[in-house]
Amino acid sequence: MRQDDDRNFVKKAVNWALRNIGKRNLALHAACVEAARRLIDRPERYACWIGRDALRELTAEKTLARIRKRMQGNGKLSP
Repeated sequence: MRQDDDRNFVKKAVNWALRNIGKRNLALHAACVEAARRLIDRPERYACWIGRDALRELTAEKTLARIRKRMQGNGKLSP
């Protein structure tokens, strides 16, 4: 498998995975935000698209509030 695959469905799948993994908890969120920022810095257009789209959703206040609420409900984060 190639490391840089620009096929449309591959691009969408990577983006989808990055966004959903980043919504699981705060630690994974931080790792996915960092990965998205690294993708934005790459010269390939598809990598930039993946990074920008994922970062847009992962840094949205609505997404951050949902992650915090989920973590408080699990008892893993102090209120």
